[in-house]
Amino acid sequence: MILFYGRRDDSPLGRALDQAEALGVPHLLLDQGQLAGHDLGLAVDAGGWTGRVVAAGQEVSLDALWGVYARPLELPEVRDPIDRLRAQTFHQGLVEWLDTAPCLVVNRPSAMDSNSSKPFQAQLIAQLGFEVPDTLVTNDPAEVVDFQRRHSRVIYKSTSGVRSIVRQLDDAALARLERVRAVPTMFQAHVSGADVRVHVVGEETFATEITTEATDYRYATRDGLVAEMASLRLPEAVEAGCVRLAVGLRLPFCGVDLRRTEDGRWVCFEVNPMPAYSFFEDGTGQAISTSLVRLLAGNCKEPAHAER
Repeated sequence: MILFYGRRDDSPLGRALDQAEALGVPHLLLDQGQLAGHDLGLAVDAGGWTGRVVAAGQEVSLDALWGVYARPLELPEVRDPIDRLRAQTFHQGLVEWLDTAPCLVVNRPSAMDSNSSKPFQAQLIAQLGFEVPDTLVTNDPAEVVDFQRRHSRVIYKSTSGVRSIVRQLDDAALARLERVRAVPTMFQAHVSGADVRVHVVGEETFATEITTEATDYRYATRDGLVAEMASLRLPEAVEAGCVRLAVGLRLPFCGVDLRRTEDGRWVCFEVNPMPAYSFFEDGTGQAISTSLVRLLAGNCKEPAHAER
């Protein structure tokens, strides 16, 4: 059985749930909006964790799970203090268990922490074989001005794992540069080329080329621009490098953000440990959710109604 943890209305989780149902793979959803009505029992000894979960009228032994797909978002507001405490306790216990669960977990919380610091993750990416842009993290405006003088075109973004919009360091941004004294910011040399998002699912890869004039294609529509997507066949060395990167970061499922330069280099910006893959699946028709469910059901010899 596959355990899903998150919110049913979250598109990536919902898409995987739909595929599990279509493939006839036994599964259980722990909806974060319903945690006060679920039960979780955990015990730990020298042999590790054991436990059970009760939800939607089902009682499931955690030892019997094949895999877990966890996309925990912020817990919804709960007025009743007892229900709120039950939900918080359930969430905390389950997240702790995810790091030591004997089954496949997509992805373990400790592995996802590498994305909490973009500068730290960039160093790991470089160690694992990918080129990364020349980078400056600073709260000194003078260092930023010198960095731009050396690279001409520069982008900036948050250093944390909180999603931020990547922007060009233009005249308007330079006029606000004193603000970095309060918040150290990540600046990178602009890399010209084509954006490529690669979803790694176990040993499979799904590459998407994004064509847009926006600095950050995720927010192209905010700038009145469009972002067009198309499936892409990666060179074997780049495909192998993406899988190696996912393994090195302990992320069985992740989104690798690359840029293919005009002279044929592949530069990696970051690795998303909780990718919103449904956006790319909608844009390309790639079977990412199907691959994800099959990865999670890897210990199952054959789903009850698997495709023939």
